[in-house]
Amino acid sequence: MTLPLADYTVLDLTIARAGPTAVRLLSDWGANVIRIEAPASAGASDVTGDRLSPDSQNLHRNKRGITINLKSDQGRALFLDMASKADVVVENFRRDVKHRLGIDYESVREVNPGIVYASVSGFGQEGPYAERPGVDQVVQGMSGLMSITGEPGHGPMRVGIAISDTSAGMFLGQGILMALLHREKTGEGQWVHTSLLESMLNKLDFQGARYTMNGDVPVQEGNNHPTNSPMGVFHTRDGMVNLAASTGKMFQAFTKAINRPELAEDARFAHARDRIKNRHVLWTIINDVTSEMTTGELVRLANDAGCPCGPIYNIGEAFEDEHVRHLKMTRAAHHPDAGDLNLVRSPINMSAFETGDSFDRAGPALGEHTDEILSEFGFSEEDIAGLRDAGAI
Repeated sequence: MTLPLADYTVLDLTIARAGPTAVRLLSDWGANVIRIEAPASAGASDVTGDRLSPDSQNLHRNKRGITINLKSDQGRALFLDMASKADVVVENFRRDVKHRLGIDYESVREVNPGIVYASVSGFGQEGPYAERPGVDQVVQGMSGLMSITGEPGHGPMRVGIAISDTSAGMFLGQGILMALLHREKTGEGQWVHTSLLESMLNKLDFQGARYTMNGDVPVQEGNNHPTNSPMGVFHTRDGMVNLAASTGKMFQAFTKAINRPELAEDARFAHARDRIKNRHVLWTIINDVTSEMTTGELVRLANDAGCPCGPIYNIGEAFEDEHVRHLKMTRAAHHPDAGDLNLVRSPINMSAFETGDSFDRAGPALGEHTDEILSEFGFSEEDIAGLRDAGAI
């Protein structure tokens, strides 16, 4: 069955991670994504270091690749010609670069008023920091995220994934889809943009709202939940688990399950506010009990009592878990030289579309599909040869 975005053509100018994350949402669901890079003669390089690396392939699967020298007049003209026939342009240059190249939203809108032009940057398109370069870890620090991550007293800690990059990419992808829906109703294109900083401030969620509503500045809580108890990491005889038994109903059920029903009647723990106030004492009491149980025993007991509980895996254990294997979170992308590459699939499930066993294609080599794509856009073999001779492709 034709995928839901199959009718849309996307020109992908993105590098790094935030932009490609947005484009990946579109390519995974059928969009005709054309990855545009500079020719090797113009200094092209993949920021992931290796086109066959897990990082590069996971970001750029399901795309075709073309090279265009946007710094040349012929290359710019070629891009604008393609943009006049496209639905979406996605870029994550620093703010001034797209204007210097003459491929900014206003320039593209002149040739295609219906274009959805999408931008992601470190700090936004306006403001005191708009010209700054931005990377994930810098924004993790500036958003406040690192100040609430890690163990108290051990200083700020980065999250173990590029969370501001991937969050900004996901939000930009959502914005593109909303802009396409708006265009379906009105015929109007528009400029959609977000930034790593805006996205991370939004992702702070209730931790951010604690400050904006009440002036409360959250701090590091380590592995314990900042506003619920008991909820956090507990030791077992053979490892550790995450356990949540913070509501009154769950706490009573859990204390009965571990044969400590008196804890629910203890004045120190009788109500949610008391369990928060005395959470360190409560953690010690519960941890003494859980430390005598195996991880498997505790996970079964807690979940049977209606309390979420799960083991703490490494990455390999997570992907080999029986439930994850049932979910089929990996899909193969066939590469002509490297064979089948197992990558992480989109987490979105739609009842009208089956989850296939493979991606449409692996990430492209530099300019792999240049001639093929230009032919589809109406360029003749002579036109293509002329562009190549001029250094435009």
